[in-house]
Amino acid sequence: MGGSIIFALRVERKIPYHCRGIDCRTLEELDRASGLDRSARGRSCANPLSPMNRLIESVPNFSEGRDLTKVDAIVNAMSGVAGAWILDRTSDADHNRSVVTLAGTPEAIAEAVICGAGKAAELIDMTRQRGVHPRIGATDVIPLVPLEGVSMEECVALSRRVGQELWDRYRIPVYFYEAAAKRPERVNLGNVRKGQFEGLLEDALRNPDRSPDIGEPRLHSTAGATAVGARKVLIAYNIYLSTNNVSAAKEIARKIRASSGGLPNVKAIGVEMKTRGLAQVSINLTDFEVTPLHHVFEKVKQEAGRRGCAIAGSEIIGLVPRKAMELSSGHDLQLENFSPDRIIENRLAEVAGILPPPPYEGEAGNALQPLMDTLREAVQEFSERALDASYKALNGSQIAPERDGIERVAESHLEAAYAAVEIYERLVQLERLSTPSMLVDWLVVKQAAMSAARGALESAESLLPSLRDASAFARIKSGTAEIEAQLSDKSMPTGN
Repeated sequence: MGGSIIFALRVERKIPYHCRGIDCRTLEELDRASGLDRSARGRSCANPLSPMNRLIESVPNFSEGRDLTKVDAIVNAMSGVAGAWILDRTSDADHNRSVVTLAGTPEAIAEAVICGAGKAAELIDMTRQRGVHPRIGATDVIPLVPLEGVSMEECVALSRRVGQELWDRYRIPVYFYEAAAKRPERVNLGNVRKGQFEGLLEDALRNPDRSPDIGEPRLHSTAGATAVGARKVLIAYNIYLSTNNVSAAKEIARKIRASSGGLPNVKAIGVEMKTRGLAQVSINLTDFEVTPLHHVFEKVKQEAGRRGCAIAGSEIIGLVPRKAMELSSGHDLQLENFSPDRIIENRLAEVAGILPPPPYEGEAGNALQPLMDTLREAVQEFSERALDASYKALNGSQIAPERDGIERVAESHLEAAYAAVEIYERLVQLERLSTPSMLVDWLVVKQAAMSAARGALESAESLLPSLRDASAFARIKSGTAEIEAQLSDKSMPTGN
């Protein structure tokens, strides 16, 4: 039931202009690369609690986000290791950075990231690399994250092996950070990156305190150095401001980050995203259970308002644990292009056949059918209203001089917004009868409905200045205010 609804809404939803360069390999390609028999998908690792499931995650960051042929070559080098699965890859031209998410057995992941770093050293020249994101090498950072059946201590030991191999094979010096740090000041990755590649080239030679943990003080001439560490799950979360004023983004980043007395477990920088003409607050959330995503969002929203701007949207880079989204359920994060595929547990099930526990079968089935019927009616109503609004908008340019022409277009957009809100309310009712394992799915479809309502509302509001009739203006204005009030009340309980 849930899957069919999500599919329908995702197909109908238009991808906005700000869609990022996310490029995931197909399942067939992943199967071939990892030697997985497609007919056996879901059999070998079907039990998530099996002793065979010694799983870790790694999210290597490579200093190339513009030449995707190079990124392809790096990903191909990693995907050829049996027992390691590529779950996601994201590239960004402004950051000039690619983030790849892998999961698998500790030994396979170690070999995969080493191979990826070797290919990156071959293809990326740090003397020519430029981007808004701090970096010290072609492979900037390799974190190892325990997922199941593996301790943090084991990941620390594995990170040391990975670091030694990077030096032995490719002569890339290594700094250890987070739980793997050999010096207290290197627990914080920001301290390791101080001065970036250009500054570290000189500092590592002159200052013993900046020397690598493994390898010679002299950095690799073109590949720089790599930070290798062991840590908990980290969420890379970006928030776009409705301004290109990068100073505002930097001020907000300074206000919210933990090191400046802001939110616990938050690291943040402000950068300019020239491809979108917007400023961005780029955030690393190191413990989402202490500081949930919606706490970060609301704090940025508050600080943005104080500076005369608003939030234009937000995005998750890479994958996110299901629990992180559950903790922020009921809050509108204005996420762009988010789908269940961004959940790490879902990708593990899809790519590696590692399935979550079966959903709890309650006694709510009898109550679902009438709610499903009303949802279908609400979707049908929205489709009709949206089509009507599009038709009238298309013809509005021909009848614009007529007073009632603009009115009819505005009213059509308003009716479409009402219909989208109705879909949202039906989804909330259905969600209360759902199973916990579907919570993120409901979050996604609710946000799709919310986005549709906001889009229609903005279209209606944009026509207000063109309404000459005072009564029509008051009527449309009252309707938009009513819908805005409904959209502002997003703290509905999930029922789970």
